[in-house]
Parts: sequence; C-alpha cells; structure tokens
Amino acid sequence: MLRSQKTAPDDAERPEAGEQMWSVFEFARRYRLAKREENRLLMLYGPTAPLGDLLANARRHSLIS
Repeated sequence: MLRSQKTAPDDAERPEAGEQMWSVFEFARRYRLAKREENRLLMLYGPTAPLGDLLANARRHSLIS
C-alpha cells in the first residue's frame, strides 16, 4: 500500500488540463486548424502554450459554407 502511495503523484503536483503545456504545431494538427490560424497562435504564444489558452483562443473556420 505504501508503494502505491509513493508512485502516485500528489494532487498538487498533477497539472490540470488548462496548465498542460502543448506544442502549438501539435495542437494545430490535432484540431485541424488552418495554417493561417496556426501561425496566428505561434505569433501569440510562441512554440508552446498552456492547453487552456490554446483552446480558448483558437478559431476554427467552418468548412461548410
């Protein structure tokens, strides 16, 4: 029992979803963002950013007109 307690990270050490650092390139690929939007996020944040910020600021344009 003690061993499992030692290997499990404390709640204070576990990053929340919004705090996880993501590559802007990987985020753009995963969410199928246009190259223009990827470049906008790169200008805004640089190569990495918190996931919560990327989700809040990414703009997806509809492919259906």
